[in-house]
Amino acid sequence: MARIQVLPHPTACPEGADIEAPEGMSVCDALLRAGIPIEHACEKACACTTCHVLVRAGFDSLPPAEEKEEDLLDKAWGLEPDSRLSCQAKIQKDDLVIEIPKYTINMVSEGH
Repeated sequence: MARIQVLPHPTACPEGADIEAPEGMSVCDALLRAGIPIEHACEKACACTTCHVLVRAGFDSLPPAEEKEEDLLDKAWGLEPDSRLSCQAKIQKDDLVIEIPKYTINMVSEGH
């Protein structure tokens, strides 16, 4: 089991959190299982950017992003070198520190 430290987010996780997740589980599934309501508008099909996270520690332990994820990340709000789509980032043995960005681009929730 890997430990995931979730940094405080104003609405999704105001106090921050420390959770554990098994190897092979996606970061998105681990957050949802822990009750952290990260957006995932495409139901984790790698078709949007609503589950975008910043991996502040442990980034290199994650398997590399595939081309489809890389293409979508280019559209994410607040893209940084340590950005990943949490539905695609599979947890390995190393601990992670995750930051959920302040904003996301969600055409459905924005009424488009």
